[in-house]
Amino acid sequence: MTATTGDVWLPFPPGEIDGLPGSFRYRQWDGEDTFPADPADCVFYVTPYMKSQEVTLRPLARMPALRVVQTLTAGIDHVLPGLGDLRPGVRLCNARGVHEASTAELALTLVLASLRGIPGMVRGQDREEWRGGFYDALADRSVLIVGYGAIGAAVEDRLVPFECGPVTRVARSARTAPHGPVHALADLPGLLPDADVVVLTTPLTEDTRGLVDAAFLGRMKDGALLVNVSRGPVVDTAALLAELESGRLRAALDVTDPEPLPAGHPLWHAPNLLITPHVGGSSSAFEPRAKRLLARQLTRFAAGEEVRNTVLIKD
Repeated sequence: MTATTGDVWLPFPPGEIDGLPGSFRYRQWDGEDTFPADPADCVFYVTPYMKSQEVTLRPLARMPALRVVQTLTAGIDHVLPGLGDLRPGVRLCNARGVHEASTAELALTLVLASLRGIPGMVRGQDREEWRGGFYDALADRSVLIVGYGAIGAAVEDRLVPFECGPVTRVARSARTAPHGPVHALADLPGLLPDADVVVLTTPLTEDTRGLVDAAFLGRMKDGALLVNVSRGPVVDTAALLAELESGRLRAALDVTDPEPLPAGHPLWHAPNLLITPHVGGSSSAFEPRAKRLLARQLTRFAAGEEVRNTVLIKD
């Protein structure tokens, strides 16, 4: 793969990214109504961050020279519908290495806040109520991580100092990871009943859409906590609402279905639920890591080397 000329579309000002190769014409575009140049000249497209799917896909059909689509997200589901407009050989790359730390931090925050009853304490502070009592700890609790990739591994790294119970890992297929064995998705039914905390870090695919349905939730033990920092449609919202309203399960969601969660939606007031507005990757760690990734990728691209993090090549 060699490309030493052409346009590169970036969502950041090029002057703010150290180490960019000098052979390209850099165009800044972060989803504005007007394109910064003719899309036909673009060879490397870095998608805008946290913009709608419609915005992200809008220039793709007009990019016949495109060689690489680089997302700034761990998931690539929002880009897949636009691949039909691309020529064969275009590489789709994700942002592996950018979001692991930030998303894992939030996952741990949601676990601890939910177990220790922090949302109720915050509400009590607003009302000048002293809500003492006995709360759950993470220590000695068993944790099941569903979707054991880079983010799942980062979550486990951060669980270690908290002296939790056994950590069980699940991915699409079985393998061995540095922390221990990883089970296949097919093993989930037998693993769920033993988990005090279930953390979802799986990408959204046809296999994982609706994975957490009534049957999945029904296998979780009474009082267990479900934490979703992956994608909203991985969880069947109606099934989760039923379990929350019964009082049998607890949940903490950084992502929802629908998203953004509209006013009046029953999830807002569901019992035993903590919601954050899809901020797993949106932290101070994002921008410097994203810029370093782009400099590395474009340096490899200019040198004719394979770009990293390729998750799909258009056929």
